[in-house]
Amino acid sequence: MEGVGVPLVTPFDEDGGIDESKLRAVASWVVECGVDFVVPCGSNGESELMTLEERAEVTEIVADEVSVPVLAGTGHPGFEETREQTRRAAEAGADAALVVTPYYFEHDQAALAAYYRRLADESPLPIYLYNVPAKTGVSLDPETVGAVADHENVAGMKDSTGDMIAFQRERRLAGPDFDLLVGTGALLAPALDAGGDGGVMALANVVPDLLAEVYRQRDDGPAARALNSDLVALNQAITAKHGVPGLKAAMAHRDVPAGHVRFPHRAVDEDVVDEVAALVDKALDGHAD
Repeated sequence: MEGVGVPLVTPFDEDGGIDESKLRAVASWVVECGVDFVVPCGSNGESELMTLEERAEVTEIVADEVSVPVLAGTGHPGFEETREQTRRAAEAGADAALVVTPYYFEHDQAALAAYYRRLADESPLPIYLYNVPAKTGVSLDPETVGAVADHENVAGMKDSTGDMIAFQRERRLAGPDFDLLVGTGALLAPALDAGGDGGVMALANVVPDLLAEVYRQRDDGPAARALNSDLVALNQAITAKHGVPGLKAAMAHRDVPAGHVRFPHRAVDEDVVDEVAALVDKALDGHAD
């Protein structure tokens, strides 16, 4: 996978059920806006609030709807669930699996490496590591990434640490054939400068067109960085500050049918709706044709 990937939101109805028509609409819209691949059932898809069956259903719907590659989130705290989810993702039409580090219990680096190697041995899909310590409390060291990257069925990684020093070390240790993807829209241009292959970014649910433009301008570093820098405030609001509820509010402001959040998430208050709307407008107005 390379280019701009979307950790696709999962639209839910008022009762918490998967809204298939809205899911199809969102998936189609981001592809029309120029993204290169889609990632159902990631963190921004509220996957940890979904059953194995629901994740497989979402993956199947998305794979049926889009023509671009599908990198499905399949990670669970335990190995057996992750292996089964990965098997179901393959049956649902996914092209590869994004696997978050096993969490809840503490695992050392040797255990994490063994986990990914065994999963890669048994997976019907290429595996992408997913490092997001802010959510899991677990982090892959660059040396561990390098040690796992030589497995023929480990294809790449989403790095959501925000640590560009570690990102550059991963690039060097994992080698040029390893797809290294940044996990925050605020760092897409710097990550491309550092040898990254693209990103899987919550922000791509809101402004996929602008992030696609950042990627298109990657050979013009100053232009790409200037465009990217104008998106930092919006990125912060819909990730660290307001999370998935804020992200869906921002999408709704663009008339994208993001649906409801799933409990225990709750919709943001009107002041947050106004805040993210203003940030969306500012980003779009600054780059209007």
